[in-house]
Amino acid sequence: MDGSEPGDLTAAAVLSGAPVDLQARTARIYRPAKTATQSGDWHSHHWRMDWDILQKGHRWENPLMGWQSSADFLQGTHLNFKSKEDAILFAQKQGYEYFVQEPNERRIIPKAYANNFVHSSKKLKKIPTK
Repeated sequence: MDGSEPGDLTAAAVLSGAPVDLQARTARIYRPAKTATQSGDWHSHHWRMDWDILQKGHRWENPLMGWQSSADFLQGTHLNFKSKEDAILFAQKQGYEYFVQEPNERRIIPKAYANNFVHSSKKLKKIPTK
């Protein structure tokens, strides 16, 4: 995409001088799942966009500390949006290739403590203790 394509949407990356490597990266748009330790769903209302990880050996071991280093400036970078449409519009406006990962919806099964004591016409189950 160099800005000469027909259409009403010109990629902002053409005018911004962003590196060509950034335009070739694929962005993933998704709604992050809540962590296992959370009970509420307050932080699951926003959509996030992040980029794929470079696989061409852009990682090396730091000789001083032995940590993993990377030349990938987008590793760990993400953007938050209020809606999926906002994220898609931003990716299109910037000229990024993207894909949308739809979230898995939770199925909530109604439960009640009183159901443990509901009468059943079946035979009683005997549990031997010795």
